[in-house]
Amino acid sequence: MKQRPKIIAITGAESTGKSNLARALSEHYGAPFIPEYARDYVQNLDRKYTFEDVEYIAQKQVEQYNDLINSDFQVIFLDTWLLITKVWFEVVFGRVPHWIENELRNTEIDLFLVCDTDLPWVSDPVRENGGENRERLQEKYISEIEKYGFPYKIIQGMNGIRVQTAISLIDRIL
Repeated sequence: MKQRPKIIAITGAESTGKSNLARALSEHYGAPFIPEYARDYVQNLDRKYTFEDVEYIAQKQVEQYNDLINSDFQVIFLDTWLLITKVWFEVVFGRVPHWIENELRNTEIDLFLVCDTDLPWVSDPVRENGGENRERLQEKYISEIEKYGFPYKIIQGMNGIRVQTAISLIDRIL
C-alpha cells in the first residue's frame, strides 16, 4: 500500500524566514513545496483585501494541499498553512468561515516547524505586524497548533543553522 507523503508545515509570524526555509528544505529533499499563496495574491490586488479575498486564499491553500497529498513524494513542504489564515480571519475580521475549523481538524500535518522571531522584522508592502503584534501573533500561532494537537518544533538561528536544525528534525520522521 502506498504511503502518503510526510507533510511539513513551515509557519511563524511575519518576517521569520518561512519562505526561505521552505525553499531550502524543498531543494535539500528534492521535494515540492507549496509557496505562500497569500503574499502574491495580496500584492497583486489594487485595493485593500477583503474577507472574501482571505477566504479565497484559504480555499486555494486547501486545493494545493489536496493536489499533492496523493503524490509519490516522500515529503511535501507547506510555506504557511491554513492555521495562520484562521488567525488572520480572527484578528482582522473577528470571524472565521465555518468550514475552516473542520478542515483544520481533518488535515494531516506530520510536523509544524515554527520559525522563531529571532530574525529581524523587515518591512515590506504586504507585512502588517511588526513589534509587539509580531510576538502576540507568534504566541497565538503556537497556541493554535497546540489546540489542534499538531506536533511542532520551534526553529531558531541565523543563516544555515535554521536549515540544518530543520533537516535534523525532519530526518527523524522520514
